[in-house]
Amino acid sequence: MSNLLNPAVAAQLNNASWIRKMFEAGRELSRRVGPENVFDFSLGNPDIPPPPRAAKVLRDIAEHVGRPMSVGYCPNQGLPSFRVALAKKLSHEQHALIHAEHLVVTCGAAGAITALFRAVLEPGDEVIVPAPYFVEYGAYAGHFGGVLKPVATRRPGFHLDLAAIDAAVTPNTRAILVNTPNNPTGACYTRDELAALGALLERHNANRPRPVFLVADEPYRALAYDGFSVPPILPFSPYAVVVGSFSKSLSLAGERVGYLLANPAMPGVAQLVAAVTMTTRTLGFVNAPVIGQQLAEHLLDEQVDLAVYTRRRAVMARVLADAGIVFTEPRGAFYFFPEAPGGDDLAFVNALFEQNILAVPGSGFGCPGHFRLAFCVNESIIERAADGFKRAVEKGTRPFQGASF
Repeated sequence: MSNLLNPAVAAQLNNASWIRKMFEAGRELSRRVGPENVFDFSLGNPDIPPPPRAAKVLRDIAEHVGRPMSVGYCPNQGLPSFRVALAKKLSHEQHALIHAEHLVVTCGAAGAITALFRAVLEPGDEVIVPAPYFVEYGAYAGHFGGVLKPVATRRPGFHLDLAAIDAAVTPNTRAILVNTPNNPTGACYTRDELAALGALLERHNANRPRPVFLVADEPYRALAYDGFSVPPILPFSPYAVVVGSFSKSLSLAGERVGYLLANPAMPGVAQLVAAVTMTTRTLGFVNAPVIGQQLAEHLLDEQVDLAVYTRRRAVMARVLADAGIVFTEPRGAFYFFPEAPGGDDLAFVNALFEQNILAVPGSGFGCPGHFRLAFCVNESIIERAADGFKRAVEKGTRPFQGASF
């Protein structure tokens, strides 16, 4: 049995995502105490319904399913009409003239990153990522011999540490991957931060035989609060690549529709797009689900009700403050990333579990001493968990002796 798996995959399996571990622990807890008594903040699965018009769009799509090839294979790059419409939307967002040929429609943002890394990474290439970071970035790079290289952000606020990123660049660096709004912190990088990062990158790219890409992972772009507008990334580097999805903005997570946008100003941009189109096919994605593409195309100018998440953020902030938990209020996404009382994130997550509260330790995001809470849940769940947070704080300073989850 020990020879069954690739050693790298076996190692990933042994260090399975804490998010999934907590999800499985939560299922067992629900069976034991009843789902109504479990306060699950572990999984970033958007629960707000898609925009109301989605139902009509789906009915219209269903009326045409009987036509030949209505749900057959589409071009690997995506439905042409969808790419044209998406190019128009992204031209506005990115302050650049974008055409359909600069886009690949992918199986979510994860599919976009994976297809990109397959196209550009060689064994030993490094991908710099600000920490904390979405844990599966390491797997996306590692599948093709890449090495994830985390660089700690500045506290409080989880801002980019530009000096540390600059020092981390080596001849093996192939990409700098930024996620804004950020999972798990909810941080949003400012225009000044991103402009400085682009200038840093331009300096390093001046004398390199292979460029360093600036990759912006933006599935939470639409979920920014207090009037904050996520800055465009394309103006800051000709080697900028944007990946995004409609999982959060339209609550279509299960449809797995995302995209990759290559900067039109990139030298050789057509070659990169062609390569990602090919790797999308050869990795087995083939094309993003066509019904999901059609649905997203007709809803491009809409999004979920941000006011719902805004209210939940306020309730979660109050509950955490009342419990004496230290946190930075998120500017985007639907996550809090507070400090773990006592400093031991595993111990505190275990203390929360004993109160039927599911959270994810910051160790799973490359940042021990913190924990993540997803507030894409009903406000009543957050409210009813308040006493449990307070009780967990009283117990959370004990050293971690092994989890009960």
